[in-house]
Amino acid sequence: MNNLGPPDARDPGDPYPGGDEATALLSESFTAQTVTALRHLLTARVAAAGLTGDVAEDLVLAVHELVTNAVLHGGGRGRLDLFRRADLLICEVTDHGHERGGDLPVNLPATNTPGGRGLWLAHHLTGALTLTRRPDGLTATVTATLPTEPSGTTEQPEVATDRPPYP
Repeated sequence: MNNLGPPDARDPGDPYPGGDEATALLSESFTAQTVTALRHLLTARVAAAGLTGDVAEDLVLAVHELVTNAVLHGGGRGRLDLFRRADLLICEVTDHGHERGGDLPVNLPATNTPGGRGLWLAHHLTGALTLTRRPDGLTATVTATLPTEPSGTTEQPEVATDRPPYP
């Protein structure tokens, strides 16, 4: 296993709030022909889970890089699994490549080197990338923290007007 960063900011020994229950949000196999459709589907599921803005775009781009790597270097196909665990979105991209040995290129290559930036970019965009080698391929995992909802308030925000308040 190659950990480029912790999967989240919690202490690994601490349990997740609400337990370790995970909710599956997306589970799709992919090939080179389905990469674009998968990216659109992932974008929709990430938004539906409550992740928006730059953080959502960064997660989708990071996962797209991992999917592309799986197609190019991992046997031409793979599987994407997106799930939610407490306030985390966790995305795993699994391939079936048979490359053995050697380190995975996670450092930024020289500017005159074509390609080789996918893993670096995925790590840079999410702040964490975990790579796990298995006998039948590789799993790359990235995470994003969902925004927390305001605690316990359902009041509408006050709006300034020039009208006197009603009794």
